[in-house]
Amino acid sequence: MIKKLLLLFFVAPTLFFAQEEHYPVFKKCEEVSNKNLEDCFYQTTRTLFFKEFTTPKVVKDDNFSGNSTILFSVTSIGKFQLVYMNTPYEAVKEEVKRVFASFPEITPAWHNNHAIEIQFKLPISFPVDKDKGKLKKNIDIEKKEAIHLEQNLDFAKVVAQQKTSVGTTFFAHNSQLTIPFTHQRYVDYEFAMHKADGTHTASKPYRYTEVNKHFDLTSDKLQFVKPKKKTWIGRKLWNEHLLQVKKDDYWLTIDFLVDLQMGKDNSDIEYTYTNSRIATANGGLGEHLAFSTTFYESQGRFENYVNHYIKNPDRELFKPVSSEGLVPGRGKAKGFKINSFDYPVAEGYLSYTPNRYFNFQFGHGRNFIGDGYRSFIISDVSAPATYLKMDVDFWKFKYTSIWIWGQDVRETLANTNDRAHLRKYIALHYLSLNINKRLNIGFFEAAVSVGDQLDIAFLNPLMLYRQVEFNRGEDVGNALIGLTSKYKLTNNIALYTQLVLDEFSVGNIADLSDWRNKFALQFGVKYFDAFAVKNLLLQFEFNTARPYTFSHKNPLLNYGHYSQPLAHIWGANFWETVGIIQYKKNRFTGTLQINCGKKGFDFTDKTTSYGGHIYKSYDNRFAETGNKIAQGNTASIFISNLQGNFLLNPANKLSLFGSFSFRNFAIDTNANGFPNNTTTWFSVGIRSDLFNWYFDF
Repeated sequence: MIKKLLLLFFVAPTLFFAQEEHYPVFKKCEEVSNKNLEDCFYQTTRTLFFKEFTTPKVVKDDNFSGNSTILFSVTSIGKFQLVYMNTPYEAVKEEVKRVFASFPEITPAWHNNHAIEIQFKLPISFPVDKDKGKLKKNIDIEKKEAIHLEQNLDFAKVVAQQKTSVGTTFFAHNSQLTIPFTHQRYVDYEFAMHKADGTHTASKPYRYTEVNKHFDLTSDKLQFVKPKKKTWIGRKLWNEHLLQVKKDDYWLTIDFLVDLQMGKDNSDIEYTYTNSRIATANGGLGEHLAFSTTFYESQGRFENYVNHYIKNPDRELFKPVSSEGLVPGRGKAKGFKINSFDYPVAEGYLSYTPNRYFNFQFGHGRNFIGDGYRSFIISDVSAPATYLKMDVDFWKFKYTSIWIWGQDVRETLANTNDRAHLRKYIALHYLSLNINKRLNIGFFEAAVSVGDQLDIAFLNPLMLYRQVEFNRGEDVGNALIGLTSKYKLTNNIALYTQLVLDEFSVGNIADLSDWRNKFALQFGVKYFDAFAVKNLLLQFEFNTARPYTFSHKNPLLNYGHYSQPLAHIWGANFWETVGIIQYKKNRFTGTLQINCGKKGFDFTDKTTSYGGHIYKSYDNRFAETGNKIAQGNTASIFISNLQGNFLLNPANKLSLFGSFSFRNFAIDTNANGFPNNTTTWFSVGIRSDLFNWYFDF
């Protein structure tokens, strides 16, 4: 009996987890035996493709004759996508994309107990003569050219070999790494995910595997590859990473990049510049673990109002320990030569994905939750911070938990012995739920605490933080809650909102001027491919935060990190509108952005807080009631920025750029770090598109 039980114990798991491997399966092939699935897939693909394919008129008019090869994939969700096609006609590519879009979704290929993406080659000859039945030889998918699904196949290796054959290698596209988040880069990804059903677009940055389900990253990059570049320098400048290694169970890419800018504003500063040397490494170890690390060694001199903010933001409330100021979004700055700053930055993370539902990250960097240009939940305007992140994605839900080890770097709070920064902890949950194919809603909560170590209760990913904060004691923490929504008006138009409550007085709900009614509100719209113009984005957004929102009785418990807000860069006590026009054509991207609004600052000769400075205690408030948005030392702000980018290398997003900005800041009385002035600034340079940098304050 014991022997039988032992046999059952060892054999049952083997049977239960036995590997099933098969090609993609059309519905008509479901009854076919596994060994004949390959032939059924080829034959059905061939029949469907040429039944739908129509030779474009321009090809017929040119009497073109020749051979082409279509490299296409069947994704891990069973969709057909064009990866690459060697043809001189863009119309042929568009027709092939249209044909594959008309294909039904099928059961994807299966390997190692999960669905995988697999690629195939389809030779095609022109002219295509369907009536004479000469298609079989021309379009038969040659088995020697197809990717085969075999026992113990390392699929990543095969994909890498196929992509190398068409010009370059993009190892990260099938990894669990995240795509560096910039608003300009993410337009295409958000549009593709918006059009699809059942997606979650708020939690950023996205992982490559998330985006690859809906947007063909490889095909998008291959259109910019220059296959004629055969020299080492030519390939590295235009097509490839500086160093790239691919083995059976690991891959690695290393790049040494630059952010070199030179400009001039209308102040007496001789010139502005940025000189960043960047080292970045990305890699994967096995199927489930990936890593990324980036180091920035930077010096710079900025337009005059930014320099003034760095050096004199507010000596008492902002000045960091052992530095001359704070570079927005980057960190502490040391003086460098004449009116310049040195500001090193390091970022990196590990990404672990044990299965299709979970992803864990531990690193030092920034996160963003929202569908807009700004976010009141968490944004990327502050300096990088150490964080632990968990994503759970299943059925109609995506659940994100982020734990942040933040710092309050103000000199007045530093430890008197070792001058160490004061540690603070921010924990947040965000639940995204797809109600139906058009409507998504999200629920948000966050808690802030200080102390020698993070309270273990905040590590519970399912706990309600407000209850934890309440049970720990009065005024020992700060909690926020919020609600988001996104509505798919059409395949091209998205409506989005955010509402964050820092505190709300139910008993005084009729009087919104009560200082306890602290909340922030956002609503916006994105119009992709606006007016049927491909790659044209129009975006409008309105943001407002009432006085004292994100602040606290104890300034240590505000919703901030590194002397900067964790939400909107303007802090609180403001309203703002944002308008964005972006157009992309081949390698060129042009963006026009306009910000305008009003914000209430404090007066420099008084200790009273009017609610805009989140690092001041709200105990020193202006009034109990009668509070209104932009109260106090009111400033009218208008900022416009026109920028053009020309992509050089699709592998590392190295680009040439030029920008012109205009800023008019009209304040009642000059405030520390925010003088009354008008700034014009022109800048050109070369850089990699790795992060958002906000100077629109």
